[in-house]
Amino acid sequence: MRQLFKNQSPTRQTLMVQGTTSDAGKSTLVAGLCRVLWRMDKSVVPFKPQNMALNSAVTEDGGEIGRAQAVQAQACGLAPHTDMNPVLLKPNSDTGAQVIIHGKAITNMEAAAYHDYKQVAMAAVLESHRRLEQHYDYVIVEGAGSPAEINLRANDIANMGFAETVDCPVIIIADIDKGGVFAHLVGTLALLSESEQARVAGFVINRFRGDIGLLQPGLDWLEKRTQKPVLGVLPYLHGFHLEAEDAVSIDQDVKGSLRIVVPVLPHISNHTDFDPLRLHPDVELIYVAPDQTPPSADLVILPGSKSVRSDLAWLKNQGWDLYLLKHLRYGGKLVGICGGYQMLGKFIHDPKGIESEPGTSQGLALLDVETELLDQKQLTQRTGRLFSDDVRITGYEIHCGETHGLSMQRPFLSLKATQGDSFQPEGATSEDGQIVGTYLHGLFDSSEFVTHFLKWAGLTTVQSVDYETRKFQDLDRLADSLEAHLDVPSLMAIMHAKQVSA
Repeated sequence: MRQLFKNQSPTRQTLMVQGTTSDAGKSTLVAGLCRVLWRMDKSVVPFKPQNMALNSAVTEDGGEIGRAQAVQAQACGLAPHTDMNPVLLKPNSDTGAQVIIHGKAITNMEAAAYHDYKQVAMAAVLESHRRLEQHYDYVIVEGAGSPAEINLRANDIANMGFAETVDCPVIIIADIDKGGVFAHLVGTLALLSESEQARVAGFVINRFRGDIGLLQPGLDWLEKRTQKPVLGVLPYLHGFHLEAEDAVSIDQDVKGSLRIVVPVLPHISNHTDFDPLRLHPDVELIYVAPDQTPPSADLVILPGSKSVRSDLAWLKNQGWDLYLLKHLRYGGKLVGICGGYQMLGKFIHDPKGIESEPGTSQGLALLDVETELLDQKQLTQRTGRLFSDDVRITGYEIHCGETHGLSMQRPFLSLKATQGDSFQPEGATSEDGQIVGTYLHGLFDSSEFVTHFLKWAGLTTVQSVDYETRKFQDLDRLADSLEAHLDVPSLMAIMHAKQVSA
């Protein structure tokens, strides 16, 4: 990985990608543009002013940013840094979220209170952007949701509010696979102010399948109607994978002989942990949505959660407690990661009301541990090995809890201390070896660990899959597609043109 900051560049260009809707392809297009510029040997960095997501990554400077920006950083050959996503909102209810500024949790806020806080948040956004712009030739910015959300336009820091403040050009992407692409683009443009419309440099249509000749009359109409160019029509990339920013796709791809089941908790976090398993040819990974009956499984994984006690109550109401007891009686394996690890214990104490109202919840009592939620969040990248075997692992911790109990006398991992060369035990294992709990996210990124893990879960032989190599192959495949179907020279000219308001 390159260092985040290089010598100051004489040219500073910022381009912003906004979308007509959530999941229009903003994250993917930014990652692809970053990869294209990196392959041109340009100094490029990703940036997202404000992100609302429960999938996050730990940076080398000990902060927390959206997962999508970490992937975009990899596309640039960079280590993730908190300046890439200075404001991160992690929802913990329908109306509230944890507010993270420059990688550190500041407080929990209701939506109305955060609206008043946006001026403070904007200062953090501009501070980070200024630092990146001073050290990189190109800053590729990802917007959030849609710029045409009328109720969110006042004090906006995520879309046009940011673009207007820094005076950068904008391209708008829309997903044709959803239908209504021309209405999305024309309608979005129509709802912007005159100055915002002027800074829209063009459109990109995403996920097209079919004969481009049949689409051409629509493209011609769109350009004539809006006086904006269509800079590219990107094809639907079958089999393409990029870590999701937030939403869980529950579409199933039945292939492997080992079945893994994961409940989709209401506040599930870092479900990208399971992407390497979902892509593994020996695994059938099934996400079970609310009110669905979980099928039989070889292995069940309880994922992370942003609101552990609430999700634990939901889990019991959905009947998962009884399902897990039956699963274990028939010899199935069970893993809890982070919040899922806490749920496996006897009690979860929240005396300070870190996640919700103060109180204590009775856990699933499948491990002899209990957890107290603390106001200091642990944010650490970790390396180590399995406690029982010399299998190397890497991962990261993002949690507010501290766990104690007898089951921790049978640790799962041995992690290198954050200072010094010593190793520390981590996690817990049941006496019969069927149940494991750990705070470490990102374990399945390691092919060596996955091979060992799947054998523990019941496979006799396991195909070796290098997930990290697959990730960079997909980034290069994305860049190949952009170079073939996007007007990159026009984009470069847009970025190098005089400022929009000049």
